[in-house]
Amino acid sequence: MNATQGPTMPLSLNVNGLAVAAEIEPRRHLADFLRENLNLTGTHLGCEHGVCGACTLLVDGEPVRSCITFAGACSGADVTTIEGLDNDEIAIELRAAFNREHALQCGFCTPGMLVSARDLVLRLREPDERRIRLGLSGNLCRCTGYVGIVQAVRRVIAARRERGITAIVADPRRGLGPIGARIGSGLATGAPTPKSVTARVPAPAAKVAAAFMPTDSFEQSFSIACPPEEVFAAFGRIREIADCIPGAVVSGEPAPNRVEGGIRVRFGPISPVFSGAALIERDEEKFTGRILGMGADAGDRSTMQGEIRYRIVDGEQPGTARVELAIGYALKGALAQFGRPSLVRNLAGRMIAEFSQNLEQRLTGRSSGRAPKPINLPRLVLRSLSERVANLIKRLLALSD
Repeated sequence: MNATQGPTMPLSLNVNGLAVAAEIEPRRHLADFLRENLNLTGTHLGCEHGVCGACTLLVDGEPVRSCITFAGACSGADVTTIEGLDNDEIAIELRAAFNREHALQCGFCTPGMLVSARDLVLRLREPDERRIRLGLSGNLCRCTGYVGIVQAVRRVIAARRERGITAIVADPRRGLGPIGARIGSGLATGAPTPKSVTARVPAPAAKVAAAFMPTDSFEQSFSIACPPEEVFAAFGRIREIADCIPGAVVSGEPAPNRVEGGIRVRFGPISPVFSGAALIERDEEKFTGRILGMGADAGDRSTMQGEIRYRIVDGEQPGTARVELAIGYALKGALAQFGRPSLVRNLAGRMIAEFSQNLEQRLTGRSSGRAPKPINLPRLVLRSLSERVANLIKRLLALSD
């Protein structure tokens, strides 16, 4: 070690399909290492604060700001720079579309823009302009005004969907944590993965369940005109319960302690689906249970975790049951703006009311057989806001009296 250099650490990476080993300073950023050590200057440096997006590349298949990512934190990961996408099918289509739509001028932002655009092409189900603009909001361009860029991405998505190439659905089994935490997991997106890398297995669902910490929690209850034992038995029939939940879908055959599926949320013309899995626990003697679910929307990368603990007791009238619920949740991503506790409780209250009505109709043989409609977030938000305004007016009138 020379006098001018600080302590070093070993680094092993797989960059564009090639194994790379080096000794680096712990403080060295990934972008600097790629540019200065490997001469991969297609990764541009702009703000160096993670704001402009010029340095965006892929780590284990996920877009990353390499100017604020320590190289040592990515040891063992698969890194793909813009140079590694020379022969990538989607990148080729995007480059052609960028040329046709005049989506580049000086070109400084283009490498990071292409990486982010490629990710959108992979994950968006439809060429929705609002979601494309949202997905590209972290990549700044001082030249184009974004119109050509957005149009180019829209055309590539539309062309691929017309050819029958569907969007990639987020893997519900993927481990939680920052980008790069899935060391050596490979790129489900088609970029090369060296065979010499040892894959890290995602954390078992049981460990994730034990680590779940809700950002907010509340309690709800409802009554059903059916005996408690019938209601508890119905809670064990997962597909039947899912049929009563607005927007819920079940994929595959559910197991006694695990089910895979999702829930669709209506957001104006967009219908994101939180796809994932849920763990199920039941106590046959106490008529209690626990459901812990995780889901992600492949489009705007919103994620949701939720826990429902339920207890079924005798209702006020003979032959009726009361279901007591304790609900905890954590919502991240673009849709987290609707995660204010009051709005979530309003949403949950309306969902539970519809669920209890559907369940009671099914248990008493009065079900129409039609699937509940997806949740309409804007309508619920407007309804909640109108109720708040009405309550505020009432309070003001009371004070004036």
